[in-house]
Amino acid sequence: MTRVADLVERLQTAHQRTAQTPMFNPVFQLSLDISRQIEAGELTLADVAGLVAELECDALQSRASRLRRLVEPASAPLALASMVAQDTDFAEFSDRWQNPQLHAVFTAHPTFLMTPAQSDAVAQAAGQEGEIGPSVCVPGTDRPEITLAYEHDRALRAMANAQDARDTIVHRLLTHAQQQWPDKWHEFDALPFRLATWVGYDMDGRTDIKWHTSITFRLQEKAKRLERFAANLKKIDEQHPLLATLHGAIDYTQARCDDFARELVDPADLSAAADRLTADDPNKLLSLTPIIEALESEARDAGGERAVALRTLAASMRADGLGMGWIHFRVNSSQLHNAIRSRLPEGQQIDVASRGALATLRQMLAEVRPLRPNFAALAIESSSAIRQFLAMAQILHHIDADTPIRMLIAECEQPATVLAALYFARLFGIADKVDVSPLFETESALEHGGRFLDALLREEAYTDYARQRGRVCIQTGFSDAGRFVGQIPASLAIERLQGRLANAMEANGLTDTAALIFDTHGESMGRGAHPTSMADRLEWPLSPWARRRFVRAGIRLEPEVSFQGGDGYLFFATPELALATLTRIAELRPAQTDVDAATDPFYRRTDLSLDFYRAIKEDQRDHLESKTYSRAITAFGLGMLNETGSRKSRRQSDLSADRDMSLRQIRAIPHNAILQQLGYPVNVIAGFGSAAEGNYEDLGALLASSARGRQMVRLVRAANALASIKTVAAYGELFNSAYWASRTYRGTEEALAPACEALAGYLTKDDRAGVFRRLTSRLRVDALKLHRLLSHVPDEAPMEGREHVRREIGVLQALRLALLQHMFLKAVSIPAFSRANDISRDDVLEMVFTLRIEDALQQLRRAYPAQVATLADYAVAEPGDYPDGDNEGYAAIHRDYIDPIETAHALNLRIGAAIAHQFGAHG
Repeated sequence: MTRVADLVERLQTAHQRTAQTPMFNPVFQLSLDISRQIEAGELTLADVAGLVAELECDALQSRASRLRRLVEPASAPLALASMVAQDTDFAEFSDRWQNPQLHAVFTAHPTFLMTPAQSDAVAQAAGQEGEIGPSVCVPGTDRPEITLAYEHDRALRAMANAQDARDTIVHRLLTHAQQQWPDKWHEFDALPFRLATWVGYDMDGRTDIKWHTSITFRLQEKAKRLERFAANLKKIDEQHPLLATLHGAIDYTQARCDDFARELVDPADLSAAADRLTADDPNKLLSLTPIIEALESEARDAGGERAVALRTLAASMRADGLGMGWIHFRVNSSQLHNAIRSRLPEGQQIDVASRGALATLRQMLAEVRPLRPNFAALAIESSSAIRQFLAMAQILHHIDADTPIRMLIAECEQPATVLAALYFARLFGIADKVDVSPLFETESALEHGGRFLDALLREEAYTDYARQRGRVCIQTGFSDAGRFVGQIPASLAIERLQGRLANAMEANGLTDTAALIFDTHGESMGRGAHPTSMADRLEWPLSPWARRRFVRAGIRLEPEVSFQGGDGYLFFATPELALATLTRIAELRPAQTDVDAATDPFYRRTDLSLDFYRAIKEDQRDHLESKTYSRAITAFGLGMLNETGSRKSRRQSDLSADRDMSLRQIRAIPHNAILQQLGYPVNVIAGFGSAAEGNYEDLGALLASSARGRQMVRLVRAANALASIKTVAAYGELFNSAYWASRTYRGTEEALAPACEALAGYLTKDDRAGVFRRLTSRLRVDALKLHRLLSHVPDEAPMEGREHVRREIGVLQALRLALLQHMFLKAVSIPAFSRANDISRDDVLEMVFTLRIEDALQQLRRAYPAQVATLADYAVAEPGDYPDGDNEGYAAIHRDYIDPIETAHALNLRIGAAIAHQFGAHG
C-alpha cells in the first residue's frame, strides 16, 4: 500500500465487513495495516510523507473549489452590472446604497492554518475559471511564526483589496447615477460597505497587546490609507494640488509611527515621542472633512469620468476615515468592574448586578466632569480597561478626530457594565465618538439578554447617548455560545435576543436610531458558521425573521459580520475574489428584508419548535457537563493542531493538570477544531436527532416546510457528511491495553513484543479507552435518531463527491493513527533514564500520549544529548586508545527513537491541516 488509491481501496473493502460485523472498525483496521508496514520497514516515514502530500493536494483543491462555489467570481462583474441598473427611481436607489449593506470586520485569533503561499495558491485557483489543478498544491511545511504583527499585516492586505472592490462598486453606482439622474446625482453619497478591524486592539483574553501597540498600529493604518488615497488621486490628476497635502501628512504620520514602534521604556523617550505627536503641525491632518468637501466641490464643476472618479475617492474617505477602516477595542467586563471601583466615592462599594449599582452609576454619569488625559497618564495607568479608554482618547485627539471607535465588552451580563463604559467615555471626553457594545456570548448572557436590553434601554443616560451616536450597538458571539450551548441552540438563542432588541428599541422610543448588530459568526463548520452558501453564511447569524422585527418597527438595521483570519481573509485575498464577495453580499441585501413575507412555520409552530430547541440545548449541555466528553476531547490536548495564531489556544497548566483538563482551558476555536480532527462535530450534530424522538414525522414536516428549519438541516447534513463515529472510536483504541497486549499474539511482530507488552502494562489503568467507548455509544444512539428524522426532510444540498471525500478523510485518519502508534512504540522503547528536573520516563510517555511532543522531545534531548564533537576535533599530544568502538554516544537513540517521533509528529500536523481543509477551515 504505497499509493493513496491503494489505501482508499483497502478502506472501502474494510467497510464492507461492517455489514457482517457491525462493531468492526475499518479506520482502525487500516491504521493497523499501515502500522505493521511501518514497523516492518516496508513503508518508511518518507513514504508516508508522500501519501500525506497527495492527500494535502486534494484537500487544498477542495478548499479552492468551495471558495469558488461560494462567491462565483467569474460571473460577478456581470451580476454587479445588472444589480446597479436595477433601480430606476432615485429615492429607492439612494436608500439602497447610501447606508451600508454590511460592516465587514477583519478579525484574527488562531485561525491562520495556511501558509501565505498556500493562501495565495488557493485564492488564485478559486478566482480562475476551469479545472482546479495541481498549482494549488503548495506544501505547508514552511510555516511562518504567527505573530500579532503578522496577523495585522494580513488583515491590512485583505482590507486593501476590500477597499478596492468597494471603490469599483461605488464607481459603478456613481456612473449609473450620473447617467440616469444628471441633475440629482451629486446628492447621492454612496456607502455600500464599511470595513473595520480589531487586530491589535482586542485585549480580551490576552496580555501581549500593549497600549503603544495599538497606537503604533493605528499610525501604521493611517499612513497606509493616506498612501492609498494619494495613489488614487494621482491616477485622476498627477498634478492635483491636494497631493501635496496628502504627501505631507504621509511623511508626518510615518515619522510618528516610527517614534512609537520603538521600545519606549525610558520616560524621556516616551515624552519626546508623545510631544512630537501631540504638538501642532501643519501636516498632522486630523480630519478628512476639508479634503472631502474640496473633492466634491471640484466634482460639481467637472464632468464625465473625472467627476465620478473624484466622488469615488471622496466616498472612500468618508467610509474609512484616516485609517484602513474603523477599529474595535475590546475588554472583558471584569476589567471594567475593577476599573469603576477606583472611581467610586470613598468607602463606597457596589455589586454590579444590583439595582443600587445602576443608581450609583446614574449619579456618577450625571456628575462626571471630563478630564484631559495625556500620554504620561497612559504610560503609568495600571487598569487595563482605563488604559483602553486613554488609548482611544489619544487616537481621537491626535491621529483621527472623525472616525468612531467601537468599545466591545466581552462577557457583559449587567446593564451597569455598559454604564461603567459610558462613564469612562465621558470622563475622557470621547463619548461622542465611541460606540459601547455589549457582547452576548455565554449561556447566561443569552438567557438573560432580553431583560438586560429592556433594563439598559430604560436608562435615560444610555438612550440619550444612543440618540447622540445614532445607533444602538450589540455584539453576539458564536464561538463560546456554540461551544457551551451548541451551534444550533446558540443561533436560535441569538436570534431571539435580536428580536428582543427590536422590541426594546421600539418600546423605548429609539426607532429613530439604527441597530448595529455585530455577529462574529464563529465555530461550526469553519469560521463562517454555515458552509453551504453565502446566503446561509449571512442569514445564519441574522435571520430574515430577526431582520423583519427591525424593519417592521421602522428601525434601520446595520448588520456587521466577522471575516476571521486565514479563512475569512481568503474572500479578499485577490481583487477578483474581493469584488465577487462584496457583489454577492450586495445581491443578498443583508440589511434589508421583505416585510410582507409570510411567517415561517418554525416561528408559528412554537409548540414543536421551542421543545425542539430546548431538547437540543439540553443534549449539548449534557455533553459539556459530562466528564466523559471533556476527557475524550482533551485526550490529546492540542497536539493535533498547528499553531495558528498569536493568541494562545489554551491557558497554561502543568503536566499533572492535563488529565483533568477542563474544556474551559481550551478556547472556542481549538475546541471546535479538535472535534473535526477527532472526526465528529459534536457541537453541530449532537441532539438534533434525539430532540425529535417520538415525534419524527411532525418535526420532519415542520423542518421541511420552514426556511429556517431547512437551513438547520443543511448545516447538520454538511457536518454529518464528513463525520465518522468509527473514527472517534478508533482514537480510543490507541489507549486500549488489550489491543497492545494482543497485537503480537501468536508470534506476529515478535520484534515489537517488548514494546507492546510495556504499552499494555502502562495502559491497564488508563481511562481513555473507556471514555471514548462511552462517548461513541452515546453518539451512535443519537445518530440513529438523526437518521430517522432526516428521512422526513429532503436533502436540498447533497455534498458533491461525498463518498470520495469521506474515504480520503478516513485514509488521513488511518495514517495519523498509524503514526501515533509509531510514536507510542518508539517512546516506550527508549531506554530508561534517571529522573531529572522533576521529569520521569513515565512523564515523557504521558507527554507523548497527549501529543505534547515538543515538550517530550525537549526532555529526551536533555536526557540523551547529541554528541557534537569527535576525537578528530582535538589536537592533543597525549596518546589514547579510548574510545575503542564507533563511539556513537547517543546518536543511535536520536536516530532510532527521537528523530522518528519528531518526523511522525510533523506528519501528524500536516494531516491535521488536510482534515481541516476538507471541513472548510481551522475551527
